Amino acid sequence: MRLLEFNYDAIDYQVVSRSANMGDKSVLVIGGGGREHSLCLELSKSSNVAEVHCCPGNAGTSLIATNHNLALSNVDSIVSLAKDLSVDLVVVGPEAPLCDGLANLLSKSEIPCFGPSAELANLEGSKLYAKEVMSKVGVPTASFHILSKDSDIDAALDEFSDNPWVVKRDVLAGGKGVVVTSNREEAKKFIDQSIITDKQVLLEAFLPGEEASMLVVMDGSDFVCLPASQDHKRAYDGDLGPNTGGMGAYCPAPVVTDEVKEKTISRIVKPMHDYLSNLPVPYRGVLYVGLMITQSGDPNVVEFNVRFGDPECQITLPLIESDIFELLHSSSVDKLSEIKVKFSNKHTLTVVLAAEGYPSSPVKGRVIHGLDSDVNTNSWINHAGTGFNESGEIISTGGRVLSCSAIGNSLSDAAKNAYELLSSVELKGSHHRTDIGYRAL
Repeated sequence: MRLLEFNYDAIDYQVVSRSANMGDKSVLVIGGGGREHSLCLELSKSSNVAEVHCCPGNAGTSLIATNHNLALSNVDSIVSLAKDLSVDLVVVGPEAPLCDGLANLLSKSEIPCFGPSAELANLEGSKLYAKEVMSKVGVPTASFHILSKDSDIDAALDEFSDNPWVVKRDVLAGGKGVVVTSNREEAKKFIDQSIITDKQVLLEAFLPGEEASMLVVMDGSDFVCLPASQDHKRAYDGDLGPNTGGMGAYCPAPVVTDEVKEKTISRIVKPMHDYLSNLPVPYRGVLYVGLMITQSGDPNVVEFNVRFGDPECQITLPLIESDIFELLHSSSVDKLSEIKVKFSNKHTLTVVLAAEGYPSSPVKGRVIHGLDSDVNTNSWINHAGTGFNESGEIISTGGRVLSCSAIGNSLSDAAKNAYELLSSVELKGSHHRTDIGYRAL
């Protein structure tokens, strides 16, 4: 169908709208959290996409996609599912299946995959591998020691004693592999435990500054930087309480000024892309660049992730005005250089509603009320830890249950819309932060 040959001025608008949504592509999204719900939501809006599938998905994805209940650890079954569905693209949400070689297996079956090979997934799976690559290409990051059972741990702690100690496990740890503490005994205990379980651990110098995240879609031909964002890791207002997977986020982040962005691209993104794009199998997917920006405006890398952040994904994707399928598919087949990506100049913000007891021992199985509230066309709910009970009611199944997201002409507008939507949702014992976006507001 070559729509571009028609004279749209002579065509009824409703007819054009229907034609624009008659795509024939099928997509399989891997994962079951808020990030995957956001991906399914945006892909379902694509004029290229006819079918969206999600594995395993959640209650929210079941309303806009077809869920398939397979374990994420069973990558062979996921590949078989992709073949059976004859999908045109697989989009991998979480990092574990990538580290387990899902992209490699899909490549052998000639199925385009948005997500890097197992070797390159080590940029998240192994902190040491990431440090080695950064050192090789000259990316600014914190100095570090690799500690094992034969190391002089006290001497290493003494070297970095002027600031809090930063200890990182060299494995995938589900967001719980880092300890930042000024308590020497706590740091030493975590080091000892990590050496027992993992054989080695990284002790890093503390980087002062303000954190931000930049998501970079890349392939062998080019890279595209999405608007920078900031999330809130601590459980309670004022950045107090234990670390979590993220209690909310907003985009764009004012701390990433034009000058900081230029430095980030020239010092971090471009050197990484130059290296990754010239490997026998280039990096195909999104590289999450966790930044620490110093008072002088110099960006340093805190960490790399090999997937969209959560909840950063929920507030970054809605700012992409271009077709999301075209962006993700182009990256999976090394054709990013052939497309142009446009972004909205609006602002987005999301607030996470967490279950009682999160992050230590979340209470699950409670019914969520108010999900069908039509509060504002500029706000929406992203499902994360949700499912159905025997009565067909939507219940909580995880710690971060859902997030209320919104868009506005200003950050304050987005915040107002998001919190207005949140006020209509009820989950017994749940909690949320009331100050998401405060750094900018």
